[in-house]
Amino acid sequence: MLPGAERDLNLDTFTPETFDAGRLEGAVQGMPFLAERRVIVARDLGALRAADRRTVWDIAKNAPEGNTLVLEDLDVVRRGAKPESFATLAGRNALRIDTAPNADARVRFIEETLAELKVTAEPRVVATLAASEADLASVRTDLEKLALLGSKVTFEQLEAETLTTVEPKAWQYAAALVEGRGGDALAIAAELFERDSRSAAIPLLSALAAEYDLIWQVVRGGELEPRVRWRAGKLAPLARRLGERRARRGFDLAVRGFEMIVTGQADDPRTVVELVTAEAAKL
Repeated sequence: MLPGAERDLNLDTFTPETFDAGRLEGAVQGMPFLAERRVIVARDLGALRAADRRTVWDIAKNAPEGNTLVLEDLDVVRRGAKPESFATLAGRNALRIDTAPNADARVRFIEETLAELKVTAEPRVVATLAASEADLASVRTDLEKLALLGSKVTFEQLEAETLTTVEPKAWQYAAALVEGRGGDALAIAAELFERDSRSAAIPLLSALAAEYDLIWQVVRGGELEPRVRWRAGKLAPLARRLGERRARRGFDLAVRGFEMIVTGQADDPRTVVELVTAEAAKL
């Protein structure tokens, strides 16, 4: 955006530690010096208080033509209600660059981290970490811990050592249920509810919906995402057994249960999971 010779005189960077509204506004309003434009970069704005974020947005709205203000707004630190992102506020009036990693990028990050740590991992380990909602820093922390256990990371090690064990157990529940092992699925669900009675239902139903969705994709001949293609061989017989109608029915059951919980229609999440499990076991 700025040639090297112009950069030193026309580039300013601000961070939360050095945030000063007056200095930021002065930089944004400043005239370019022997250049066509000025560039001002405000980093890590998610760490600012809500009042300071509003001030930044007021400054951004008044940026003069020819000057470019870059707002780095990756993760908003929650203090009460989560504020709107600058991208939402700007709408079509600004260029938005979304750096959130997609599924392929998460798989690539995990594989590159494993190579850097000089270890390998079972495909199920890679798939579980790629499908999780953990940020990449947490994923790397988990892998660094697991790399200390041996040259190959197993799913059992992941389940025992990762920071959050609910997700792997939820996938075990879903796999057991679609395979027709309803009793095993109920036992896994009961174990999770014993650990955390308030938060266990959502991961269980989310995993079940995702599992039925994968089967439905296989039934219809769709192409699986890279992170789950290794499961195609195991999903194929399940797809043949269930067929499109029952796979879709299982998906709808899980989604309906999920909706009942998050919308407050159900008072007891555990009862919802047990009812969904019982119905899905009949498919």
